[in-house]
Order: sequence, then structure tokens, then C-alpha cells
Amino acid sequence: MINTNEKLGAYNVWANETLLRHLDGLVAAGATLPASSLRLFSHVLNAQAIWLGRLTATPSPVKVWQEHDLAGLHHWHEQTSARFYDYVATADENELNRLITYTNSIGEGYTSQVADIFTHVPVHANYHRAQVARDLRQHGLEPINTDFITYCRELAAKAATADVPSL
Repeated sequence: MINTNEKLGAYNVWANETLLRHLDGLVAAGATLPASSLRLFSHVLNAQAIWLGRLTATPSPVKVWQEHDLAGLHHWHEQTSARFYDYVATADENELNRLITYTNSIGEGYTSQVADIFTHVPVHANYHRAQVARDLRQHGLEPINTDFITYCRELAAKAATADVPSL
């Protein structure tokens, strides 16, 4: 049986890494990254940190719209992407059904099921990565494809080559 949340969590790590490598390449080619793109991707990684804090009842080290440079994006990706995936991958049925109560960035209180948060984080990140792609294009820079199906195709291609014996 396929664990959709786990697959989305792995996809989220891949998509964040793919976008970071692309941004690194743009900078290496002499491009200046638009502040608006950095702000949007900062928000993705900040949100992961915030949700991890909510899930583990620990304070978030970042604010929701705190801005980071490229080195900061790498740092927060390393601090949050795999950690979120690991949390999803090891969650049992009790954890999936657990309700957490928290306050959002503007002080409103909510209660959410952990399983819904596991779906929300990659979907939210994908929404904003698409905004980064659009923003890069609007600034004359080529965006990168971080679509879920692209990730699935890469997985399938790796599996197919792993099944081919080497001569």
C-alpha cells in the first residue's frame, strides 16, 4: 500500500532541493536572484519550521514571512525538509489521528489533525514554489520544474535503471 503522506513528504524534500540547486545555478551563472523569489521560498521553509514546532510543541525559530538569503535558504532546508519527512514517515495511526491546538501568525487559535498537516505542508510549499517559478520568469530568469509528476517520473526512471543489470 502506498503511503501518500510519506510520498508527498519525500516529494517536498526533492522539490526544495531541486529549486535550491536551480537557484545556486542561476547565481553561479551571474544572475541576481529577485528579492521577491527569495521571500516566497523563505516563506516555504519558514512554514515547515513553524509546523514542525507546532507538531512537537516547541517554539519556532523563525517568523512566517522572515526573509533569508540563499545561504539561509540552504540552512532552513537542511533544518526542516528532511526532518518533516522523517516525522511523516515514522508517524503511527495514533499520531496521524492526534489533534493539535495552536495559534497562527496573527493570533487566531485552531485545532488540526496531524494527518491534515502532513498533507498541507507539501501542498502549501508547492503553491509557493509555483509562485517562485512565475516570479523568476517575470524577472527574465528560467524557472525549474518541480511538479509532483516530474518527481514521480524521476523515481520511475531510477527504478528502471536499478533493475537493469550492468554488463
